[in-house]
Amino acid sequence: MHLLINTGGGDAPGLNAVIRAVTLSAVRRGFRVTGIRRGYAGLLNEYPHGLMELTPDVVRGIADRGGTILGTVNKGHPFEYPTRDSGHTVLADLSEIVMQRYREIGADCLIAVGGDGSLRIAARFAEKGMRVIGVPKTIDNDLDSTHVTFGFDTAMSFATEAICRLHPTAESHNRVMVVEVMGRYAGWIALYAGIAGGANVILIPEIDFDYDAVCEALRQRWAEGREFAIVVVAEGAKPVDGSLVIRGHELGKEVTLGGIGEVVAREITARTGFETRSLVLGHLQRGGSPTPSDRILALRYGAAAVRLAAEGRFNTMVSWQPPRITAVPIADAVARLKTVPLDHDALETARDLGICLGR
Repeated sequence: MHLLINTGGGDAPGLNAVIRAVTLSAVRRGFRVTGIRRGYAGLLNEYPHGLMELTPDVVRGIADRGGTILGTVNKGHPFEYPTRDSGHTVLADLSEIVMQRYREIGADCLIAVGGDGSLRIAARFAEKGMRVIGVPKTIDNDLDSTHVTFGFDTAMSFATEAICRLHPTAESHNRVMVVEVMGRYAGWIALYAGIAGGANVILIPEIDFDYDAVCEALRQRWAEGREFAIVVVAEGAKPVDGSLVIRGHELGKEVTLGGIGEVVAREITARTGFETRSLVLGHLQRGGSPTPSDRILALRYGAAAVRLAAEGRFNTMVSWQPPRITAVPIADAVARLKTVPLDHDALETARDLGICLGR
């Protein structure tokens, strides 16, 4: 078999581990593996130089490295590809070019490693006749058809460490520190890192928050003699009767979230008079070496993808349903986002610990 593999969307710790696992697992079966650089660009404007032959030598020692040796892009939607026309950027459907080159190079299957956006693209190619196998990647942990995505544990662990580092400086200055974390429309990073890091307030997209409730929780803390606090807010959180805070909107892309941390900090100061500072962890959550948990999960996903290809189980996504790695139809995998259920025990845990969830 000739397998292709690409990595799309935002980078996440563990991508290189998947690439290594796919390569070694395939070569052991006598398969050939070709990497596509920068999402689908290696089959479009960068073709044929955008292809990379993957061998055991090429992937040696990369499992613990962050990023991806294939590169990635979140502006390369082949069905809505940015092109220049008469001096303007327009979106063009170049999917047939991708299909033609997929056939030209004699590929048997594409292993698409990505989050909901990248896997939706893969699902559309499956409808056009391409054999695809998806591998779930996102630090946001918002893919519904798998227990967890690789990249989440590393991002959550980094956010937890950052929150823990803020406790002594918040206490030293009697400040409220507001920490904005990623997650888009899902609150997994904020909730888990906030609980693990000992936050006093956690604001997530699934629960619209009330400034009165947040400020009352902070005033109560001051009244008890604890004159500092940590507030963790997900980038997709919004107040009751409010709207998302958006940094920008690019052609053909979803809105870029960001800035709610600063808004919350200003409102806390205005309502309570407490000195408040905010910081955004941003892309630091995507960087660094994957945690052992993410590394192992990524290696398991990559090896499982090759097994599915060998068994002819195409148009599926590798899925971890503890204790086993299995597969689900890729169309089902991207049907909906996995957000924090309102009856999740982590929310109950937060409340039992006295953490304010904004209501």
